Amino acid sequence: MSVKKLDDGRYEVDVRPQGADGKRIRRKFSTKGEAQTFERHVLVNYHNKEWLEKPADRRKLTELLDRWWIYHGKTHARGEIEKGRLTTIITRFGDMGIHRADQLTKKSIIDYRVTLMNEGLKPSSVNRHVAILSGMFTKLIDADEYHGGNPLHEVKRLKEAQTEMAFLSTDEIEMLLSRLEGDELNVALICLATGGRWGEVSGLKAEHIIQQVVTFMKTKNGKRRSVPISVELAERIKTKNSGPLFRAKYSTVRRILKEIKPDLPDGQAVHVMRHTFATHFIMNGGNIITLQRILGHSNIQQTMIYAHFAPDFLQDAVILNPLSKMSRMCPQTRVN
Repeated sequence: MSVKKLDDGRYEVDVRPQGADGKRIRRKFSTKGEAQTFERHVLVNYHNKEWLEKPADRRKLTELLDRWWIYHGKTHARGEIEKGRLTTIITRFGDMGIHRADQLTKKSIIDYRVTLMNEGLKPSSVNRHVAILSGMFTKLIDADEYHGGNPLHEVKRLKEAQTEMAFLSTDEIEMLLSRLEGDELNVALICLATGGRWGEVSGLKAEHIIQQVVTFMKTKNGKRRSVPISVELAERIKTKNSGPLFRAKYSTVRRILKEIKPDLPDGQAVHVMRHTFATHFIMNGGNIITLQRILGHSNIQQTMIYAHFAPDFLQDAVILNPLSKMSRMCPQTRVN
């Protein structure tokens, strides 16, 4: 029997749908009915018989969200945030009559995107919606909790307009720092010295600063990263040996930034300090690969938006093109 009653009154499913040498799946349920339903689901969907077509997954999206939470979300640093976003997205699909996984067709996803676009969302925001839901299915597939292909992979990303990016000049940096004080000033100094995001910096603890190296623990991609700072800055901000270092007010810094640079692009108020670090880093001769590591970008394409600020950007085109060598060998050669 693959379903057995336990001493505590619950029922355990213990089954190997792919045979004795296959993966063993075990799960406990409060009732025998739930256990038997799960057993049938496993035997139908997780077999390795190529001649038997696996049925479409008719589970509700909310049920898949619960499985995602158990196997990934609750152990992830940003799990609560992602769960909230997924709940919103699934609710929106529900408003369109899409409640089950088998209803997530290419057409239904395209219709969902059209709905968001008609509400005024930008292509980049719509793409994020799709990417977030796609990420849920990817994690479920990795955990053997979803047997089909990722339905979101059927739809290509919308083309996004080039994001406008702003940064502070040296004079504007001086104006900002002159108007800040206390924790707001200290957080701004670290943001400008490391390229750290506001949330990463404002949540720093004394334990995260060791020998003039700041380690960001709760990052956007979940991977910690370390950036060295000057001795002077380390001594200024590490005022105790343990616990949170700052109680900075985001609203105060945002307001002052808007006053100093009123034409900041939407969504780039405090984030402009991260852009400022990266831009000045490259303008001062920094290496693009080093910048990628400092910012914690997962791929170099994200960092390349700063490449054109390099003082010698594109100058290699002058000395490395095929005619440059000819010109040195044959001074009489001229190209009009």
